[in-house]
Amino acid sequence: MSTTPEEAAAESPLTNPEFREQLRELPPSAKLVAKVLEGASPLSQGQLAEESLLPDRTVRYALNRLEEEELVGSRYSFHDARKQVYYLTE
Repeated sequence: MSTTPEEAAAESPLTNPEFREQLRELPPSAKLVAKVLEGASPLSQGQLAEESLLPDRTVRYALNRLEEEELVGSRYSFHDARKQVYYLTE
């Protein structure tokens, strides 16, 4: 079962007003990481750094802030159990 881009956008947490309000108070790096995760998820910290063009350290800070607000979740990667991957929460 596939979804159209419009359906995928409608399902995105970034369309949720409550999610957006929490995100509004965070630094720009956290907003960028959330936007990257909206398009392609789940991603590792390294993949997020590559996609966002932010330094690894900045991505880690952004992820920590997003996790504190419970806007991002993480789990171990199915491809490499040594890595965690991140995704937007509902």
